Amino acid sequence: MDTDWQKAAPGGEGENALEIRTFNGMVEIRDPNNPDGIIVRTTPRKWEAFVLGVKAGEFDHFVE
Repeated sequence: MDTDWQKAAPGGEGENALEIRTFNGMVEIRDPNNPDGIIVRTTPRKWEAFVLGVKAGEFDHFVE
């Protein structure tokens, strides 16, 4: 099922928050300041692995 764009920030807040949706069986991410461009297009399985990695702290060194 395709979904509408949603803010990736908690509660959907933040003007600079990325937007995410599912479309044609893929997960898409875009910058709301450039709504015509897709930054990332990936499979739901790879997206789930990424989200699990974020939750596990695997990428924390990028923001320290």
